[in-house]
Amino acid sequence: MLKCVCFSTDCLIVFMDGTFLQLGMGSTLETLCGQAYGAKNYHMVWIFLQRAEVVLNVTSIPIAILWMNMEKVLLSLGQEPLISQKSSDYLHYLIPSLFANATLQPLVKYLQTQSIIAPMAILSSVTFLFHILLCWLLVWKYELGNTGTAVANSISSWLNVSLLLVYIFCSEKCKRTRASLSWEAFHDMNHFIKIAIPSALMIWWDDIQPL
Repeated sequence: MLKCVCFSTDCLIVFMDGTFLQLGMGSTLETLCGQAYGAKNYHMVWIFLQRAEVVLNVTSIPIAILWMNMEKVLLSLGQEPLISQKSSDYLHYLIPSLFANATLQPLVKYLQTQSIIAPMAILSSVTFLFHILLCWLLVWKYELGNTGTAVANSISSWLNVSLLLVYIFCSEKCKRTRASLSWEAFHDMNHFIKIAIPSALMIWWDDIQPL
């Protein structure tokens, strides 16, 4: 009985986290962009990227709403009031990073499809070093505690996104697949979602399996 309760709680925690949804839907881009790039249909690689950005950011909205009401959710699950309040406060400041991650996942898959790995590693290292400094400032110097950690996470996540976007729009390596924003990204959303949902569920199922 205890094992069943723990398993159910793990399922709920992973579901509320929302990471599985972003990773799963982002992984869809590997299939679609890989096929388009292999067929030298470079225009569609860019369209798929935009489509993924729209879908992932839209699906992040209900997760953000859930995080905003997390104190009530935790209290209803029997969690202690102080823990519920602190967790809720932390998640409130972490919401910007939720949308940053939703934006980041497709960018990473887009670059991986074209085997552009080294620039990603360099830019991620820059972000990591900046994150260490920012954590030191907010958590230790200004003594913001958990709030400082969440704020640092959000700022660093958006920095990573910004650096990748600058690289994508300025690099010659992305010239073939780079184009302007297009309404075509909003077409055929059903096809993308049909592939994305099973991928997200597979990652969710993997995450809830007991060690």
